[in-house]
Amino acid sequence: MTQKSFIPTHPGEVIKDELIARGISQKEFAQRIGVPYTMFNDILNERRPLSATTALFVESALGISADLLMGLQADYTMQTMRNDAELQRRLRKISPYSAPAELPASRIRRSVP
Repeated sequence: MTQKSFIPTHPGEVIKDELIARGISQKEFAQRIGVPYTMFNDILNERRPLSATTALFVESALGISADLLMGLQADYTMQTMRNDAELQRRLRKISPYSAPAELPASRIRRSVP
């Protein structure tokens, strides 16, 4: 499936903007949520993906929805991969399966009341 190319937003950008707006240093925030500063800095500078755990820590400290942050991360990761030329070359080599016209009755699961 082809998707239009767009520039995705890394969740680190959102977190970084929020820290700047609140006047909180990266180092202070990393200490408050209990993560290594270097790891946190890598997230803010888009060198590392945001984990669900760190997203929950950010949500707890700043009130930014962890679900929103993880959605941004998923979109960022997918778009980055869609823009990866080597991956696209490999994907073009995959032959897709065709869908069966109808599922055989023997493969349909019946619920037992």
